[in-house]
Amino acid sequence: MPMLELVKNPMLVLFLLDEHHYALYLPAVERVVRAVEIMPLPKTPEIVLGIINAQGRIIPVIDVRRRFRLPACEIKPDDRFIIARTSRRLVALVVDSVAGVHELTDRQMVSVKQSLPFAEYLKGVAKLENDLALIYDLDQFLSLDEENVLDAALAGGQA
Repeated sequence: MPMLELVKNPMLVLFLLDEHHYALYLPAVERVVRAVEIMPLPKTPEIVLGIINAQGRIIPVIDVRRRFRLPACEIKPDDRFIIARTSRRLVALVVDSVAGVHELTDRQMVSVKQSLPFAEYLKGVAKLENDLALIYDLDQFLSLDEENVLDAALAGGQA
């Protein structure tokens, strides 16, 4: 039986917030959907906008803008939700738009430790044709305390 070849050039899902490129590794992304109404969920961390029902699954919606200290923006019908998996749960990230899937070459990838050692949410930086894309680590979006508070809110308990 032939062995599976390791993926040499990682695939990224590129998205935009305020005309700046950001990215997630493709294996973490389940799908992209149009923005839908978000139901508020009390007693959640401040970066959680609420929850959505996506094909019968209750998914918390994360305000990426708030996490990265970008200006607040009301969700518009043409915004997108990236439904992605952290090590603990599915989350929906609110983004302005999705620019597509991009395959990185070795020369396009810059290590975070090398370029931005202070950036706790980053996995790397991709050098694109005319821009840079910050590659985010979904497992760092919510702190352990925020995860626990969210778990309690989703379970209907008290934080």
